[in-house]
Order: sequence, then structure tokens, then C-alpha cells
Amino acid sequence: MTMPHVGAIFGAIAGVMAIMLHSSIHKIEEGHLAVYYRGGALLTYPNGPGYHIMLPFITTFRSVQTTLQTDEIKNVPCGTSGGVMIYFDRIEVVNMLVPLAVVDIVRNYTADYDKTLIFNKIHHELNQFCSVHTLQEVYIDLFDIIDENLKLALQKDLTVMAPGLTIQAVRVTKPKIPESIRRNFELMEAEKTRLLVTAQTQRVVEKEAETERKRAVIEAQKVAQVAEIHFQQKVMEKETERKISAIEDFAFLAREKARADAEYYSAEKFAEANRVKLTPEYLELMKYQAIAANSKIYFGQDIPNMFVDGSNSPPKPPWLFSLNMNECEDWTITPHV
Repeated sequence: MTMPHVGAIFGAIAGVMAIMLHSSIHKIEEGHLAVYYRGGALLTYPNGPGYHIMLPFITTFRSVQTTLQTDEIKNVPCGTSGGVMIYFDRIEVVNMLVPLAVVDIVRNYTADYDKTLIFNKIHHELNQFCSVHTLQEVYIDLFDIIDENLKLALQKDLTVMAPGLTIQAVRVTKPKIPESIRRNFELMEAEKTRLLVTAQTQRVVEKEAETERKRAVIEAQKVAQVAEIHFQQKVMEKETERKISAIEDFAFLAREKARADAEYYSAEKFAEANRVKLTPEYLELMKYQAIAANSKIYFGQDIPNMFVDGSNSPPKPPWLFSLNMNECEDWTITPHV
């Protein structure tokens, strides 16, 4: 064998080895797991991120994502209960596969498990929802709950069929409807908006009127309360004046009564003193004292006439006492001519 033939053989062997080495070395990205098939049978040991070697042409692999991923389902047809065909332009399903469940899910539903478990389920649930609701309900009234209903329905089935695959969120775009119906809906929405604005304006006017009424009521109540306070103040002033007058009257009556009682008591005591003092002996003493106090004593036959008024008689003394000379022996008597 000549040298050129040997070089060709070695070159061919080197080329085959390079091709086999290139086919056996593969790279797995972060957030993925590699599942292997050998002769069509799924192997039970997946590999994580990095470079790995496998038997070329005998063993194949599929990379399965285990982090959050978003599957998009586009142009989903849906027929309403009224017979109108609408289309959902795009539905996004955010899901995540647990690494421990990768082998079981791939074995049961292949590496394209999302087409079986998510895409088909979305089509089925949307068609069921649309078939029992009208276009008005699907397009407007119940549109805000479609995504939540899809999420709950998907997660309920996945919990039973594929444990380890969880649905994080479902986002549904507004469905496409026939152009004529869309224009009618737009006109209806415009009219509804106008009516809503009118209703809101009317409500604002009513609120303003109610506010003005309440303000007027509050002002009237305030005026009434102020008037009532002034009235109560005047009543209290009059009541105070009445009480003061009553107290003054009571004090005046008390003083008058005390003075009358004092005068009555003095008169009573004076009368009692006179009654005790004016005995016959005391009166006799007073008579003698009165006689002793006179500087003149009258005698004669006209003495009794001193108490009788006469036109020709001269004025008589206003008082006349008879004197018993035997009891006045010490006196000096001067006869009056």
C-alpha cells in the first residue's frame, strides 16, 4: 500500500471520527433539561445544562425548558350561541414545568407536551364558552373573566393529567368579529358612553343640588340654633331677674316682719312693764311727785270751777290737785289773792 493510499485512509478515518465526535457532543442551555432516546425508547436519566456526550446515530436528545415560558395560540375560531363566528387573534399561556416531572410528562405526552396539554385544551374550553354565550356576552359583558376561566380549567385538568406542569397566567386578546357587527358595537358603545356621560352629568347636578339643599338646611339649622340660644339666654335672664326680685321681696318681707315683730315685742314688753309698774302705790307716788313739782297751789271756793268753761270767768289752770294739809306739814303755803 503506497503512502498516498495510507494518507487517504487515515484522512477518511479522521473525518468519520470528527463527524461522530461532532454528533456525540451536545450543549444544554441553562433552564433546560435534556431527555434522551435510544432506539426510540426514552431513557430515564435527563441531563442538566452544559456539554454532554452521547452515542452518535443511536442516541438522540430533546431539550425541554423548565423555567417560565409563554406559549402562544393564534387565530382560535369560536362560534357564539347566536351563530356568529369570531376569532381570538392571540392567546398567551404562561406555564412552568417542574424538573422532576420532565421524564413522566415527556413519556406520556412527548417533548411537545404543550400542544397536547395546552393548545388543544385552549381550543376546547374557548369553544365551550362561546357556544353557551351570546356575542354581547363574549365580546363585552363576560370578556374580563375569560382569561381567569381558561386558567382555572387548564390547571384543573393539568393537576390530574400532568402533575408538575403549572399555569401561571392566561392572557386573551379581544376577539375579531365581522366588520358590520363591529361597527354596530362601536355605535352602541358610543351611545352607551354618551348616555353614561349624560347620567353622570345628571348625577353631578343632583349631587350639587343635594349639596346646596344640605347647605341651606345646615344654615337654617344654624340660624334656628342661634335664635334658640338667644331665646334661652333671654329666658334665663328673665328667670334670673325673677329670682332676684323674689329674693329681694323675700328679704324685704323678712326685714319688715322682723321689724314688726320687734315693735310688737317692744310694745308687748312695754305694756307688760307698765302693767307691772302701774300699781296703786306707784300711781300714788307719781301723784305726790307731780304735786311736788308744781310751784303754785290754788285754794278757794272756785277751785271746782276750774274745770268748767265760762264766758265771764277768767282762764283757769289746766291742772288742779287737792292737797291734804295734814300730809304736807313741812311745806310753806303762800296764799294767793
